[in-house]
Amino acid sequence: MLINFIIKKMIYNLIKILLNKKNFFLIKKFKIIKKINDLEPYIKKLSNKQIKKYTIKFKKRIKNGETLKSILPEAFAIVRETSKRLYNMRHFNIQLLGGIILNERCIAEMKTGEGKTLTSTLTIYLNALKEKGVHIITVNDYLTKRDAKNNKLLFEFLNLKVGINLTGMTINEKKKAYNSDITYGTSNEFGFDYLKDNMIFKKKNKVQRNLYYALIDEIDSILIDESRTPLVISYNYKKNSNIYFKINKIILILIKKTKKNLKKFYKINYKNKQIYLTEYGLKLIEKILILKNIIKKNESLYSKKNIYLMYHINNSLSAHFLFNKNIDYILKKKKIKIIDEYTGRIINNRKWSDGLHQAIETKENICINNENKTLSFITFQKYFLLYKKISGMTGTAYTEYNEFKEIYNLKTIKIPSNCKSIRKDKSDRVYITKKEKFKAIIKKIKKHTLSKQPLLIGTITIKESEKLSKKLNKLNIKHQVLNAHFHSIESNIISKAGKLGSITIATNMAGRGTDIILGGNLKIKNNNLNIKNKFKNLIKQKEWKKKHDIISKMGGLYIIGTERYESRRIDNQLIGRSGRQGDPGTTRFYLSFEDKIINFLNKYNISNLIHKFGFKKNQIIENKFINKLIKKIQKKNEIRNFKIRKELLKYDNVNNKQRNIFYNKRNKILNNNKINKIICNIIKYVVNSIVKQYIIINFLIKKFDYINLEFFIKKEFYINFNIIKLFYKNKKKNILLKYILIILKINYLKKKKTIGNKNIKNIEKYILLKTFDMLWKEYLYSINYLKKGIYLYIHINKNPIQEYKRKSFYIFCNMLESFKYEIFYIINTIIFIKI
Repeated sequence: MLINFIIKKMIYNLIKILLNKKNFFLIKKFKIIKKINDLEPYIKKLSNKQIKKYTIKFKKRIKNGETLKSILPEAFAIVRETSKRLYNMRHFNIQLLGGIILNERCIAEMKTGEGKTLTSTLTIYLNALKEKGVHIITVNDYLTKRDAKNNKLLFEFLNLKVGINLTGMTINEKKKAYNSDITYGTSNEFGFDYLKDNMIFKKKNKVQRNLYYALIDEIDSILIDESRTPLVISYNYKKNSNIYFKINKIILILIKKTKKNLKKFYKINYKNKQIYLTEYGLKLIEKILILKNIIKKNESLYSKKNIYLMYHINNSLSAHFLFNKNIDYILKKKKIKIIDEYTGRIINNRKWSDGLHQAIETKENICINNENKTLSFITFQKYFLLYKKISGMTGTAYTEYNEFKEIYNLKTIKIPSNCKSIRKDKSDRVYITKKEKFKAIIKKIKKHTLSKQPLLIGTITIKESEKLSKKLNKLNIKHQVLNAHFHSIESNIISKAGKLGSITIATNMAGRGTDIILGGNLKIKNNNLNIKNKFKNLIKQKEWKKKHDIISKMGGLYIIGTERYESRRIDNQLIGRSGRQGDPGTTRFYLSFEDKIINFLNKYNISNLIHKFGFKKNQIIENKFINKLIKKIQKKNEIRNFKIRKELLKYDNVNNKQRNIFYNKRNKILNNNKINKIICNIIKYVVNSIVKQYIIINFLIKKFDYINLEFFIKKEFYINFNIIKLFYKNKKKNILLKYILIILKINYLKKKKTIGNKNIKNIEKYILLKTFDMLWKEYLYSINYLKKGIYLYIHINKNPIQEYKRKSFYIFCNMLESFKYEIFYIINTIIFIKI
């Protein structure tokens, strides 16, 4: 009777979820699940050989015109049976639902512990049958290796090849990985490979195939949090490092003189990391620069001669006021390592550009590296939109439903949990000062050392995590710390966070992708075990079950948040670490009126609130109004951040159109075996343009300036002939044009004979590509310079985005025009004369 009641209750809850308007269409999906389940008894009876043959059958059916949708029930049933045989893991109905959703270009929001990796195998297998390549995008190398290793056995059993794409691989290794049916790798690695493929000089060095399907794990992290960060390929640009030290000393003097009244001398926007000197600030820094003999008396910082100093001053001000150690970066082996503000992880092989990185190195008094200049760049937004099909998984996407729909045309679907959550999310506790807040947190930690209930403490910054760790060390409380300093052992630390008596302090990276299992992770190999090993595993399982049950009775994993993040989604990521798969758990946030989220948007005047509600020192505040206020602030922040991303996307759309035109033109040159035709067209165009310049329109009568045209042709084209004698009587432009082109062609053919057809083709192709790249580099520099000052158009009542479109279009067209002239002169001077 009790079992029937529980089943009825579960069905009732499931129907309740499905009848939600946004999830209504899920009801239709349960018909597909029924089809998959109906196939199970038949597929169970098949031998391993028979199951393996299904991949070849499916591929043939697709080639004959069948769709993935029609094959889906059989394909999913095959994957489910294979997983059961190899791993003793059978896909739940909820996981089948997740697989169906992923195949329909949607985001499947699945809670922690619901088996996202196992769910992904269904849609990966189905889409790999198209033989166009499936890319599995992960957030770090550890997850790439882990997921590829875990799923390789299943896919290879089903006759599919699995590749892994890692940093440092050779071109041949990468080609092999990309030519596999399924390729695992990080978003960075796939994006950089795309950029590199558009910089090659030989077709054989291209590694990626056409981009077909990308399945993105932790999709919110990649397409929301990292969407504003471009992937940049740059080159080192040498610059005299003395200027950085000089300006750093000037800024330190300025800071000393202005620290009592910052608002008078600076305009600071901490959120957008922008700082400007006010009129008073400019006057003061000019005085200091004159005293230090860097600029002369009566000279302005904005004079042409000194404008470069302004560039260094702005970078140094940013380094001192906006970029903080252990928040925005860490020092590792005397090198600056950038920290991702959303994940808390180190971003490897990345530097701030245009002198900012060097300004921070100077501030920290470490060795200054060369500046980086951009060769090529793309944002994750634009890279993933190149795929014909994308979908993704995460535990926290629903708060960004509108952004995913509007920018990526992806629906976010909440997948019901297999087990009902029994986690308790307690109301926030608010304190007046940070000192009081941490005093209360430490008191709570002490309690847990006695009860041995596992505890995970989430902090926003490395600084906070290390500060708290020092306090616990003084009290001799054993604990683990997980932040960017320890990212290499991240999964190991987080996997132990569910053990009896464990205390873990983590920044918001919190080991995404690794489950926190009560009692600790139980690793058991299921295949080819003898009786002795089976017995050992049975003992292991019993011991683990005992620990798991003890912790469950205590209330499961207890999570403390030391601060609310400005996005609810990041908070939900921390909350979601507890209460997996129907386990008990508790979460609570400890806040203070000095926290960034409350202080940052101080519209509500906190001192008035304290006075209004009569809050006293050391008082625990659990107030509904305060909780509502924080949620309101978070919502506003999310809307604001979305607006910023949308605005930046407008600029990126302009760059993207121009980048696509450039890449298409470059690839046409790379893939063209008739370079001669391209060069001939360029010569015709340039010669025509030059001849036009020597037509004088006088009283509506066209005349040729023969003398200067003859002089120009002899000097620039190296053609020695008398235009005046030949063309004085015949004034037709097209005849003159034809003659010049014939002379150029004769010279060109002479050189071809001496050099050899194959050699000249290779030389010409190299010249075309190299010249195009050089001009693209100059274009990117100009665009970057334009972008930095575009906001100033607001002050003269002009729309910055419209001005950006207009000016960038002019720069781009100028680059394409310059390319033709550059090629013309290089081909004439180098090939026709020097070779």
